[in-house]
Amino acid sequence: MPSEVLFLAHLGLGYVACLLWFRTYALPKLQSMERFQAQRIIATIHSFRFFGLVFILPGVVGINLPAGFATFAAYGDLATGLLAIAALLAVRIRPLFWSLVVAFNLVGATDIVLDYYHATRVGLPALAGQLGATYVIPIIYVPVLMITHVTALYWLLRPQQKVVHALTGSAFAE
Repeated sequence: MPSEVLFLAHLGLGYVACLLWFRTYALPKLQSMERFQAQRIIATIHSFRFFGLVFILPGVVGINLPAGFATFAAYGDLATGLLAIAALLAVRIRPLFWSLVVAFNLVGATDIVLDYYHATRVGLPALAGQLGATYVIPIIYVPVLMITHVTALYWLLRPQQKVVHALTGSAFAE
């Protein structure tokens, strides 16, 4: 089977597996939390995006990995990771925290979309073997990142529902 087909199959199945995990385990837990706490967890996941610099680390990826893809992906991940770390450092200053949450999610989601564009433009699926040890990043880690970006942005755009405390029958007892 050609490497391009294998890569695209891995990528598609990576999204399916990550969506199943997220919907079954992560989303119910995140939905049960206050929105602030859920966004902190998502920021923590994205704070590890500095790891994307590995795409430009000599000896980790193949020498034929297109520089146009690798450099852009590496620095986009770094920018997103630094914004997520800044959000986590700003948790006590709520307006700053929320601004940084918006920033890292917009920068990060845009980075992933542009990385897919660049990867397609340079024919990365056919050169997937050049990813070397970083192959797992687009197959497993990027789907988790994109799913959490979409969730975080949805929660940021959706008006916050007011919590209504129901009165029990005993509250009306005389």
